[in-house]
Amino acid sequence: MDWQNLLTALALMLVLEGIIPFLNPGGLRRAFDLMNQLSDSQLRSVGLVLMVVGVLLLYFIR
Repeated sequence: MDWQNLLTALALMLVLEGIIPFLNPGGLRRAFDLMNQLSDSQLRSVGLVLMVVGVLLLYFIR
């Protein structure tokens, strides 16, 4: 892996993460309020699932 691919992925991640607060800031606030009500173990589970989905997506794309 070269640095250009890593920086490209980082830039794309920032663009994608910026779409929701730009288009629907109120919805993002409500989502954060809901996330704040989850326990630490529930948030860890969500994070784990998202990481696994991301790794599987990378595996199938590459």
